[in-house]
Amino acid sequence: MSKHIAELIRQGEHQRLDFKHSISDSKKIARSLVAFANTSGGTLLIGVKDNGNVAGINSDEEYYMVETAAHLHCKPEIKFEVARWEVNGKVVLEIIVKENPKVLYKAPDKNGEWKVFFRSNDENLVASPLQVKVWNAIRYRKPLRLKLSKHDKVLRNQLKEKGQITVDQFCRIAFISHREAEETLVNFAVLGIVKLVSSDEGEHFKLVNL
Repeated sequence: MSKHIAELIRQGEHQRLDFKHSISDSKKIARSLVAFANTSGGTLLIGVKDNGNVAGINSDEEYYMVETAAHLHCKPEIKFEVARWEVNGKVVLEIIVKENPKVLYKAPDKNGEWKVFFRSNDENLVASPLQVKVWNAIRYRKPLRLKLSKHDKVLRNQLKEKGQITVDQFCRIAFISHREAEETLVNFAVLGIVKLVSSDEGEHFKLVNL
């Protein structure tokens, strides 16, 4: 077995690596391509089962499915690199997707609606509206001048004390609207003061250790 492929398989699936036994749905593959491009890039190994066993594929058919996914089911189109490997007489395709911090990509969800996907651990997840707002603000940011208002000072003190805050918490302690609280936190994220963290419990902004 190629040392390169063996090392990738040894790692197991994670945020920048995904195994696919085969491709039966180009839209589903598009979600993986989009999730990698929106996060930190990554590699798809096609012809490898979830447990790391090599199954092999029909390289021509699988390649065209990936190409269709990238061209037709990713907005905008995603460019990828491909390498063909023979592992114990079986073909494995290595699809490499690079991160593009200047673009926010979308793919169709199970209902055919265009959504922003991102990679978290070994899963492709749909980004929340707040995540999209933060990412767009960071990607297309313009120079910001932050003059600390009394509300900003409340936020700064809360972050120093607790290390994190939600939009709703900021609304309550600063007595401001949800829109104003969200806008302020997004600006703090653009400046690199906080980052948005998503979990099963919800979303919060965490103080970045500068």
